[in-house]
Amino acid sequence: MCLGVPGKIVEIHDTDGLRMGKVDFGGVTRQACLAYVPDAQVGDYTVIHVGFAISRLSEQEAFESLQTIREMVNLEEELEPEKAFGKSPQHPPNRTPDL
Repeated sequence: MCLGVPGKIVEIHDTDGLRMGKVDFGGVTRQACLAYVPDAQVGDYTVIHVGFAISRLSEQEAFESLQTIREMVNLEEELEPEKAFGKSPQHPPNRTPDL
């Protein structure tokens, strides 16, 4: 599954003729290519997928999307906490692991 994550553009610059931006994802910033959203400006929210801004969205849409992602993560943690934290699942008692 591929996931685009909303972020806020905090800076726009040119790198080797390519429109790039610094995007804030709730305190974590990353560089992203803005070539596919030429009308995007500083302060706009955009969906970033594999380092590329693929669409603009409103602040409300960004917050709703982020809330949905948080709910998905929380649900996964509740259903399978060992997978959510990168731990190996425990084998049931009195069972030899399959090798």
